[in-house]
Amino acid sequence: MGSCGTWAWRELLVLLSSVWLWVGSAQPTLPGPTHTPRPQLKFRLAGYPRKHNEGRVEVFYNDEWGTICDDDFTLANAHVLCRHLGFVAATGWAHSAKYGKGIGRIWLDNVNCAGGEKSIGDCKHRGWGNSDCSHEEDAGVICKDERIPGFKDSNVIETEQSHVEEVRLRPVVSGARRQLPVMEGIVEVRYKDGWAQICDEGWDSQNSRVVCGMMGFPAEKKVNRNFYKLFTERQQLNYRLHSVSCVGTEVHLSMCTFEFYRGNTSAACRAGMPVVVSCVPGPLFATGNAHKKKQRQQQQGQPRIRLKGGAKVGEGRVEVLKSSEWGTICDDRWNLLSASVVCRELGFGSAKEALTGARMGQGMGPIHMNEVQCLGTEKSLWSCPFKNITQEDCKHTEDAAIRCNIPYMGYENLIRLSGGRSRFEGRVEVAVRAGDGDQPRWGLVCGEGWGTLEAMVACRQLGLGFANHGLQETWYWDASNVTEMVLSGVKCAGHEMSLSHCQHHGTSLNCRNTGTRFAAGVICSETASDLLLHAPLVQETAYIEDRPLHMLYCAAEENCLSSSARLANWPYGHRRLLRFSSQIHNNGRADFRPKAGRHSWVWHECHRHYHSMDIFTHYDILTPNGTKVAEGHKASFCLEDTECEEDVAKRYECANFGEQGITVGCWDLYRHDIDCQWIDITDVKPGNYILQVVINPNFEVAESDFTNNAMKCNCKYDGHRIWVHSCHIGDALSEEANKRFEQYPGQLNNQIS
Repeated sequence: MGSCGTWAWRELLVLLSSVWLWVGSAQPTLPGPTHTPRPQLKFRLAGYPRKHNEGRVEVFYNDEWGTICDDDFTLANAHVLCRHLGFVAATGWAHSAKYGKGIGRIWLDNVNCAGGEKSIGDCKHRGWGNSDCSHEEDAGVICKDERIPGFKDSNVIETEQSHVEEVRLRPVVSGARRQLPVMEGIVEVRYKDGWAQICDEGWDSQNSRVVCGMMGFPAEKKVNRNFYKLFTERQQLNYRLHSVSCVGTEVHLSMCTFEFYRGNTSAACRAGMPVVVSCVPGPLFATGNAHKKKQRQQQQGQPRIRLKGGAKVGEGRVEVLKSSEWGTICDDRWNLLSASVVCRELGFGSAKEALTGARMGQGMGPIHMNEVQCLGTEKSLWSCPFKNITQEDCKHTEDAAIRCNIPYMGYENLIRLSGGRSRFEGRVEVAVRAGDGDQPRWGLVCGEGWGTLEAMVACRQLGLGFANHGLQETWYWDASNVTEMVLSGVKCAGHEMSLSHCQHHGTSLNCRNTGTRFAAGVICSETASDLLLHAPLVQETAYIEDRPLHMLYCAAEENCLSSSARLANWPYGHRRLLRFSSQIHNNGRADFRPKAGRHSWVWHECHRHYHSMDIFTHYDILTPNGTKVAEGHKASFCLEDTECEEDVAKRYECANFGEQGITVGCWDLYRHDIDCQWIDITDVKPGNYILQVVINPNFEVAESDFTNNAMKCNCKYDGHRIWVHSCHIGDALSEEANKRFEQYPGQLNNQIS
């Protein structure tokens, strides 16, 4: 061994004398050439409930604590991590955040160790900070309760829990006990098998701000301390924390400084009382009329920030409005401080996660901001320092996204699925209250009119992500003893948090088929596709063709001509067609697949191809006031990957009755010169119009975002030529710019400014 023995293991400090095990991963080294030093790693076990030799694995890298994702996790990975933590080996590992969800970064994903590595950094993985996971997938380990001989860090294992994980607001006012969300109450922290209070000596509004942020509220307000003092004097209290001091920008109370009471706490907090906090809800969660009126006054004008592509409320890709055009944010230096500013600006709490690498799908259009560096105190993201983008800086594969804390509303307790093969599918059952204080009774939802939008709301309420399918018949899921229909006429816009927020018939049930086989069902999915039309290509390729009728028999058979074509003198004469190319991108997180399986695709002998979707796109010519003067429709002749982004492989090809679809990161091109890629404008008079193209118009296939499925262009038709310009995705412009677009006065010449 010689002098090398002194390098065997480095002695480290124990943080807060806790069971959080911080372990230096410096390994024995021999003299040799100098290398760039690897960042020192530290490890700890966290979570609740757990023993001292098990827990969620957290790693300290690049001056920040984070977790490890459970994707591809194995016992070999656990062996390496347990040795880091000072144990001889692992006996098991845990997935799906068994020990609770962590906060901050997810440092490692797809870790693949052989088992003999000296450091987790030596194992194969996706790269530090490169992950497509959420904290619901945090990995844990169970280590053999035998220490590595000579391991100095943890020969003393304390039995007291010395960190804060779970926090709650306990309402005490009688009316507030039944009402959700809980906006005011005593702050309590999880301790052993119960809850304990915090002493309010030295407590200030910055501490309250942190607690309200954790609870899903953007701000705090003063509370009537005297009322609660009278109440708590009659209560038996169990204090755990005191001397809490937050800056106000922390996303969790555990990130503030505080001290624990040790031993007997009966004499604790003599000069104080339990901490009481009152929070201000955001617009979505405001309950009283006074709250809502105040929120409306504060929100005059269009917001300059929004979230897109998220399955749940309070999560999504961050988009900002600049120069009347919506764009994204590049993820360079994107962190929890900046994410929390966005969350609070939108009326949510602090951020749970700051996501990088287009985790909520890629946006379209400009990237407006880069290297955003908020302090965390700003009222708006626009007040934070940031850099403008140059073309080389960022791509949409680096779009930043967030997940925010939102108030607990309990909606998931009013819905459940039965009969499915997995928890993601089944017949929908909803709880309806028979009367005040009575136990809710469970019943079925009428399948009439039930579709993708309703299924999206059901999946969101269940916490299961996006809808894959909304089903009107569920005879194959007949496994429950619930047989009564209790809800009918459900009609959702798709953005609601609960089915109860959608239109429905209320207590007057109106369902033609009340048998259980006609009850509504859903298949949910954690990811979804998102189709967008490439607007500039429409503008570049639009032109008029006068096509002879004798060349249009197949098109007429597929209803691609206007109704007046039936009265034409076939095969003589012609139809005037507005032709253009369509390039449809899938920017979502799942492949776009037709709802119908291959067995039910329709063969069209005339064009000699299968239709996997009867109506894939609508093409319309509208007057400026919205009246339709010409229309076309496009069946999915063939959904396939025409081209893909770099590093994305094509998966769908129509030849030889192949599978149809559009892969994430690919696009399907319908060229201007194929049949039905047109609008028949034979009967349209000269004038100023709007050209509108809508993809997936009947919501037949689920997507993460339907608001970007329409594209609009201004066009002027003089009876001989057509000018198409200002093409844009429906939600790409500000409200003001959209109004200007719709009030378009028309072209005076052929110069488009």
